[in-house]
Amino acid sequence: MSPAGAWGRAGILLGLVLAVDQVTKALVRHNVVVGSEDGVFPGVQIVHVRNKGVAFGALAGNPIVLVVVVGALLALVTWFALNARRRYVWLPTGLLLGGAFGNIVDRVAHGAVTDFVKLPLGWPAFNVADMSITGGVIALLIVLERRDEADDAT
Repeated sequence: MSPAGAWGRAGILLGLVLAVDQVTKALVRHNVVVGSEDGVFPGVQIVHVRNKGVAFGALAGNPIVLVVVVGALLALVTWFALNARRRYVWLPTGLLLGGAFGNIVDRVAHGAVTDFVKLPLGWPAFNVADMSITGGVIALLIVLERRDEADDAT
């Protein structure tokens, strides 16, 4: 795939993730009372949690979080630019950037990230952006481990 095609696909995926994330968070903010829980499926609750930290609410209010997030995003975009010809590299990039931007939009617009899916056994609440970031990390590991003949030629 050409670098332009990879950038285009990553951009489209980023936009889709961001749109779905923001729509679902808006629905929760407007229809679910903060702190409430409503069972959807056995073991799955819809909640409304305002997360001011990062993963699992850690480091709430710590300015180092912004530095780490910006650094990680710059590193990802740089890596992507250097590897855009690699097969499927657009997938983890679009997922990771879409998820990151989804949570950044919440922090800027609402002062906290809206989390709304809660699983059993004390697992913290999460959202579509978090799911996208998790899927992006898994996809990135697969892309990094995958060896293509095209990769060997470069």
